[in-house]
Amino acid sequence: MADDGVPGADKPVSVLFVCLGNICRSPMAEGVFRTMTKADSRIGDIDSAGTGAYHEGMPPDPRTMSVLVENGNLDYDHTARKVTTLDFRRFDYIVAMDQENLYDLLRRQRRIARNHGADAATAKVMLFGDFGGAVGEQVVDPYYGAQDGFTVAYEQMLRFSKGFIDQVLKSNP
Repeated sequence: MADDGVPGADKPVSVLFVCLGNICRSPMAEGVFRTMTKADSRIGDIDSAGTGAYHEGMPPDPRTMSVLVENGNLDYDHTARKVTTLDFRRFDYIVAMDQENLYDLLRRQRRIARNHGADAATAKVMLFGDFGGAVGEQVVDPYYGAQDGFTVAYEQMLRFSKGFIDQVLKSNP
């Protein structure tokens, strides 16, 4: 994180996208964000993870990949993983797809800070939907639904990524 407390002020901004299992929403967000910021030197590490280890080691859901491919995200490769303690120091921003995952991340961040010191948990943990124009907007998990849920999630990822770029990156040129 930047020395003056402002991510991106003297180094590229790093972002971790988080959902429950890391095979639907967060890898989709990562893929969209990677594509949108590919040539942007203000962006450093981009990754995604899950609050649970249900699908650890697995590729993204085929429906996630089909929506990414249909929209021109052809070079995305990912293996599901669980959020680690190091992530709270490694990333400037950790963005959750919904309130439940946000709560889990904030609770874990407090525990890390209590057990390892505040420097071990410097990431800004936020709801991704807060960057979409409507504070508190969540990405509904499309896992148990049909393909159209993945399309809706993709549209949200585009909007939230654009909002993140406008709010975070444009304030740190």
